[in-house]
Amino acid sequence: MDHVKAGIVVFPGSNCDHDVYNIFKNTLKADTKFLWHKDTSIGDRNIIILPGGFSYGDYLRCGAIAKFSPLMNEVIKFAGNGGL
Repeated sequence: MDHVKAGIVVFPGSNCDHDVYNIFKNTLKADTKFLWHKDTSIGDRNIIILPGGFSYGDYLRCGAIAKFSPLMNEVIKFAGNGGL
């Protein structure tokens, strides 16, 4: 999986992000990086993973809050261009 460059988006309170990292990095031997939600670029990643979790607490509508994170603009562009 040398051609795979995985980016795992991390929000405060994300769950299973380290599990996903371990699978991609150590099991699949992919080039894997964490992407902090306040980053402004996904860089050269060709797969973006949004792990499940409890960002900001379920009661705060985490998806509604997460959409304002700078990295999400890049994730939306990436997906819109056919990115995985």
